[in-house]
Amino acid sequence: MNALRGFAWLLALQSAGELISQAMHLPIPGPVVGMVLLLLALSFEQVRKPVGECAEFLLSHLSLLFVPVGVGVMTHLSLISEYGLRMLLVIVISTLIGLAVTALMLQALIKRPRSGD
Repeated sequence: MNALRGFAWLLALQSAGELISQAMHLPIPGPVVGMVLLLLALSFEQVRKPVGECAEFLLSHLSLLFVPVGVGVMTHLSLISEYGLRMLLVIVISTLIGLAVTALMLQALIKRPRSGD
């Protein structure tokens, strides 16, 4: 029952984030605003415990979330055979770019002098 209450918290906070994003015409997607609201709400025990139980339940069944992706791949095998190499190349290049940017940022932040020193 607590996991269901946690799921209700997750849905309510995502909906609130969506409403805030739409009402204030924010350039940030509603689910991101909802995650910020969730982060703030997790400081309260009434939210943290049920959401934790819900998260444990969802994580224990995470493999089920890959079924729709697998079905999508199977139904579009012709597209994958046609564009598969291009998609693979784009995935590899974008991953390498992301890793390079992350490494460069880490280096820059490590070399930066601390303000207290």
